[in-house]
Amino acid sequence: MRNITKALVAVAALAAVVVGTTACEVPEDNKTTHAEEVVKEQAAAPAREKAKPKPAVEKETPNYTTAQENAIATAIDYLDYTAFSESGLVDQLEFEGYKTEDATFAVNHIDVDWNVQAAAAAKDYLDYDSFSRSGLIDQLEYEGYTTQQATYGVNQTGL
Repeated sequence: MRNITKALVAVAALAAVVVGTTACEVPEDNKTTHAEEVVKEQAAAPAREKAKPKPAVEKETPNYTTAQENAIATAIDYLDYTAFSESGLVDQLEFEGYKTEDATFAVNHIDVDWNVQAAAAAKDYLDYDSFSRSGLIDQLEYEGYTTQQATYGVNQTGL
């Protein structure tokens, strides 16, 4: 029984190597592989601006509470995943169980271009639904973006 299990594991491993290798090979018609196409698509896609903690003005490390540090990390993780307005991100952190003070602290202590977030949100909305220009601005304002941010975001879509 043990030899059969070893043989099955060996066959499965060999199959995985063969499948993985052939998936990355260049097809006979000299077209690019799927992996190469994915890399090209990712490189061509507009990069979302990554949120990051604001640099400390002082040379000393600031004394943040553990809750504040965790809220900052969670806020950055959310912004790496999708676009948020400033108030929307505070609301999301509160939903996750952070106190209002810690959620607000976190959002105030990360470096985010809210206009870029509005543009990303506008694009996301248009990717799955149709909007008029004014309707999309209204939707972004509903999500917590200022009128200026919402208008900037919609302008970036060409709508």
